[in-house]
Formats: sequence, C-alpha cells, structure tokens
Amino acid sequence: MEAIEHPPILQLPGIPDHVTYTWLVMLILLGLAFLATRSIQLVPRGVQNAMEVVIEQVLGLLDDVVGHEGRRYLPLIATLGLFILASNLMGLVPGMVTPTGNLNTTAACALIVFFTYHWIGIRRHGLLGYARHFAGPVPWLAPLMVPIEFFSHLARPLSLSVRLFGNMTGGHILLAVIFFLLGLDGLIGWAGAGSLWGLVIGGPASLMMVLFTVGFLFPLKMLVALLQAFIFVMLSMVYIAGAVEEAEHH
Repeated sequence: MEAIEHPPILQLPGIPDHVTYTWLVMLILLGLAFLATRSIQLVPRGVQNAMEVVIEQVLGLLDDVVGHEGRRYLPLIATLGLFILASNLMGLVPGMVTPTGNLNTTAACALIVFFTYHWIGIRRHGLLGYARHFAGPVPWLAPLMVPIEFFSHLARPLSLSVRLFGNMTGGHILLAVIFFLLGLDGLIGWAGAGSLWGLVIGGPASLMMVLFTVGFLFPLKMLVALLQAFIFVMLSMVYIAGAVEEAEHH
C-alpha cells in the first residue's frame, strides 16, 4: 500500500491518521448539528431541513424494525449512521483518510453496538429473563442452543467490523491503484513524454481511465458508502429488536 498511496494532507505528530480523521468527522458532524439547530424554524430550510429528513428516515426504520419504543434508541442509531456515512465519504476526497478504512474504528463501532444491545436486553428482561433468549424455545434444546447462540453473538461484532472495513479498504485500494496508473509515472507521464506510442496509446488510455473513474467508480464508491452505513445501522436495529423481544417458551 505504501507504494501506491500518498501521505494525507492533515497529519498530527504522534497520532494515527485514522484517529485524526475520526476527530475531523466529529467536528464536521458537530458543525452540521450547530447549523441545523441554531435557528430552528417551524418550516425548515437548508441544513435543518436536510437533517430533519435524515432523522425522519431513521425514525421510520426504528418503528418498522424495533417498534414504536425503538425511538428511544434514535441517538445511538442516528449517530452511528451519520458517523459511518461521513467517514465513508471522506475517503472520496483526495488527500483524506477514511476512518472506517481502519479496523480499529470499525471494531469500536461494532463493540458499541454489541455491548449496548446486551445491556438493553438485560435491562428490559433482567439477567435471567434475557438468558432465556439463548436457551431456545424448549428446555431440552438448551444444551444445543446455548453454544450456538453464544458463538453467533460473538460473531456479530466481527462481521460488523470486518464487512465495513473490507468494503472501505477495497475501494480505497482500487482508487489508489488507478491514481498510481494515471500519475506522472504512469499513463499521463507516458503520454507527456513526447513519444509517438505515448501519444497514441497513453493519451486515449488516460482519458478513458479518467472518464471511468469520474463517471463510474466515484458514483459506485458513493453508493457503497451509503449502503455500508445503511447495512450497519439496519443490523444494529435488528440486534436491538432481538434483545427487547420476549423469549418464546412452550
């Protein structure tokens, strides 16, 4: 990776890049929150209108997945969704670092969801009542169901973190490879060297790769960034819904 990527434009001594850009994402979200709430109007406009649309969409998802009482988890779900989406999109800006392209960031988000939904389940049902979720529908299945449920719950933060990390890192590597091929040491440099073959092959190839990147790859990356944020928050809501539902025993 070091051979095809350049240092980010913002670096703080002694602080990892993903931490620096995590703080930057937090500052951006705080700025949006300030702009949306500094002058609240009955008929929203501008940033307030955009943020209200986002909140309404998240509330609708919570109502559908968790139920009406799921609205109390809006701060957690909306914050995770906005943070992950902003982090994903930051990687599209040249010279920026995607915080979610680092496994530490995605694992931190996944562990927050993991411990939170277990805490919600214990608070809702009590420790013994929540433990019945792991025992299965009938008592005689408990020796089989408990290990299965135990390992399936442990796999949830792993799948949440690795899925998000893998998609963001894969897209970053693809963009880095294309920029490396297009650079002064690649097709653009070959086309500008003045040779006949460079002009005939390097020039059209450079133009095609630029059009491919701008017309297809960047929109695809934006779509992936949105989908990964949506999948993360949707799975988080599903886990919370499973924690608050009543255990079935016959």
